[in-house]
Amino acid sequence: MMALRERALVSPQSVPSLPKHVRIQYDPVRQAFAVLSPEKVFWPNDISLEILRRCDGRSTVGHIIADLAADYDAEPEAVATDVVAFLQEWSDKLLVKL
Repeated sequence: MMALRERALVSPQSVPSLPKHVRIQYDPVRQAFAVLSPEKVFWPNDISLEILRRCDGRSTVGHIIADLAADYDAEPEAVATDVVAFLQEWSDKLLVKL
């Protein structure tokens, strides 16, 4: 019988990183960045790519939110909702480790 994986929940203290099987690569033909995982390719938009680039295994979600808010001159609370939702979705798909 297969054991179920416990769902990791994103919090401001989470330190996200990309698993070994996921990488970001530039596609010169499409002139866009792709996120590659086994048997899947994702084409993130600019904001998603900015979030993923900050998933370095050292920065907390809180730090990522603060950086994005500063870079885009936005309120951290407004940025936090989107960042947490994005990271939770990608964590559920095993494309981001928490």
